[in-house]
Order: sequence, then C-alpha cells, then structure tokens
Amino acid sequence: MKNMYNRRDTLKLSLLAGLGLSLDPMFGMLESEKKIHTRPIPKTGEALPIVGLGTWQTFDVGSSPEKHKVLSQVLSTLHSLGGTVIDSSPMYGSSERVVGDLTRELTFHNRLFYATKVWTSVKQAGIRQMDSSLSKMGRKQMDLMQIHNLVDWKTHVKTLKEWKEQGKIRYWGITHYVDSAHASLEHIMASEQPDFVQFNYSIRSRHAEKSLFETAKKHKVATLINQPYGGGSLFRLVKGKLLPPWAKEWDINSWGQYFLKFILSNPEVSCVIPGTSKPHHMLDNMGAGLGKIPDKTARNKMAAYLKTL
Repeated sequence: MKNMYNRRDTLKLSLLAGLGLSLDPMFGMLESEKKIHTRPIPKTGEALPIVGLGTWQTFDVGSSPEKHKVLSQVLSTLHSLGGTVIDSSPMYGSSERVVGDLTRELTFHNRLFYATKVWTSVKQAGIRQMDSSLSKMGRKQMDLMQIHNLVDWKTHVKTLKEWKEQGKIRYWGITHYVDSAHASLEHIMASEQPDFVQFNYSIRSRHAEKSLFETAKKHKVATLINQPYGGGSLFRLVKGKLLPPWAKEWDINSWGQYFLKFILSNPEVSCVIPGTSKPHHMLDNMGAGLGKIPDKTARNKMAAYLKTL
C-alpha cells in the first residue's frame, strides 16, 4: 500500500455515498469517530474545531452557479467532519456574499462559526462596512469580527468593544499576515485584550514561536493561523516526493496533512484556516484534525525531515 494519498485520491474516497462517511480507507475510522478535535476559546471555554476554512480568492466567484455548487460541497464537507469556522473579509471580493448565499441554503448554517473583518479607515466607514458584511453573510450577529491587517485599529477597537457589549458580535480580534507585524499584534493583545488574533505560521515560517504564541497564551487570546502552506511554496517543495514512512504513526496521509498537523502540534494554536475551493482539498485539510496530533518529538522530526528535501 502506498504511504501517501494525493488530493485527487482523497476526492474519490471522500465523496463515497454523497458524503455518507461510512468506513473510509483513507482514515481507517468509522463514521462515528470522524469528528475533528476541538480546543477551547481561552476567554470563554467554547469548543472550537481546530481546522476551518479560509475564503481568500477561493470564494471570490461572483454568481457562477457551477462554482456555487462546488463551493456548497466544500461547506458540506467542512460540516460533515465537525468543522465550523469560516473566515472571510470585505477585502476578498465577492467572498462574503458567496458565503452568505450558500449558507442560507444549508440546513446547518446556524451551527457554523462566521468570522470576517473590517478593512477601512474612519469610524463611520468601518461601521458601514461591518453592517454590510453582516448583511452579505446573512447574519444578525457575527461570531467574530476582526481588524484586518490592523488598518486604523485604534479607531475600530472602540467600535468592536461596543458591538460586543451590544451583542452584535460575539468575539473580536486582530489580524496580519507578515512577520514584521507580530510585535504590533503583541502590543495590542497586551493593551486591548482581544478575544482572537490571526497571523501567519507554517512549518517553514516559524517567527511566531519567538514570543507571539506566548503573548497570546498570557492574555488568553485564541489564535487563528493563516498562510499554513506558505502561499503554496510548501507543495512546490515536496512535489513528486513521498511522505516519510513514519508519518502514518501520526495519521498523516498527505503532504497537506503533514503541514497542517505540524501547525496543530503547537498546543497554542486554536484553529488553522487553509483556503480551498475544492471538496477533496477540504476533506484532506479536515483530515489533519482527525486522529493523532504529533507530540513535541514528532514535531521536531517533521521540521528536520523537511530540511532534507
């Protein structure tokens, strides 16, 4: 038996009986066992599934019926394995509206965790944009509203705290995607006490380990991880290469799961949000939240092995 499944193989396994999720040879688990792990949101203890869905580029598809049908399968796959988190932004073109249009048609739409962002300057412009996001995503209350890339954060922090008190949002947070912003994220966590922080982190981009994770832990801030695949560079690195034989010991069946399980092996990671527009990629991503999570020894081994490629 091969020690690796490619993502096309995963598609064939994933959509058995229309996502009936009976015995699946990829994961070797029964349907009742196939729910991904959760971790608590530090400030409330609410359980959050450790793998979610990002929508940058992938959900920016306008009104295409064909693409909507496929993306609806992506969302169903997320839900079928216990996932809830969907992260978007007004920066992402039509993504917010597409998420809203698709989830309105899904029976489980109220069991999802909706996250988006404010990405503009000036208080009233921010309020208008956030109200628009609520409307586009079909929400009376947003689960998480974040300040995108810290744009005019001092202004929006005040609004978000007010909105949380009023019940318009359940949580608020801050985001960025480059190492150079980590110090600013730490400063804001210490001074403003957000519920969430979102930032870049991967097996080959580990700057956040220097102090960002520790600061989040100290202030009880949940962490969302973006750019887990390094913008696709990690897949280019391993193209045509087999997984190490010992990967199976940690229920790793693809390179995508290898990269995500490395991230999830850090106990301070609350949820990782890789983006995809393909059901078989979604299933593969969700597989990283199933089965064994690598321990510290395996984590170091994974990082060292990648350096040999």
